[in-house]
Amino acid sequence: MIAYTISAALQSGIFSDVIVSTDSEYYAGIARHYGAEVPFLRPERFAGDVSPDIGWLAYTLDRLKAEGREYDCFSILRPTSPFRLPQTIQRAWQAFRAESGIDSLRAVEKCQQHPGKMWVLQGKRMVPLMPLRSSGLPWHSSQYPALPEVYVQNASLEIAWSRVVFEQGSIAGDVLMPFFTEGYEGLDVNTEYDWGLAEYLVDTCQAELPSVTDFPYLLKGQSKQC
Repeated sequence: MIAYTISAALQSGIFSDVIVSTDSEYYAGIARHYGAEVPFLRPERFAGDVSPDIGWLAYTLDRLKAEGREYDCFSILRPTSPFRLPQTIQRAWQAFRAESGIDSLRAVEKCQQHPGKMWVLQGKRMVPLMPLRSSGLPWHSSQYPALPEVYVQNASLEIAWSRVVFEQGSIAGDVLMPFFTEGYEGLDVNTEYDWGLAEYLVDTCQAELPSVTDFPYLLKGQSKQC
């Protein structure tokens, strides 16, 4: 999974540096094998299951800046999006550069489960997530064609000016532009079902993975095979 993201980033040709943030020397070794840089490990306090992104991102940019490496902007490419191609990244970068007055760009797709049909539990009761329409008709009682278009972010990519981290303490800022992923570019692999779906899409040629030209990363004790 890491290899696909690193390969897509390198092949896009838009980055000065491709850097992986991790607290694991094991994953750092994999990242370096496929051509990324891991200049230092992420501190444990920024590597928990619920650690916000701003923690490790600010730490990374601060340390790089202290070493004389400053970047005008950055992109976060999460390894759970294997179908994000180099062309996807190039398309997003072109859109970001063409837009003025924004803090960041974030990948989105039209949501499949509409929030107008969602509920929040309050003990043994529940209330609709979205408030009533101006007409008084509840969103949850409306047909799908009558609901407003809503988009959900996916994990494939985001691009932002570095100033939003230093000045606003945010990874996105206040003014965001959408980047609409196409096909399976935004598919996020988080569960066994997602993994099975990804394999099926590849096997049936419905989705394309970035090309990885390096030999597979070898675990200690393994040997290369042709």
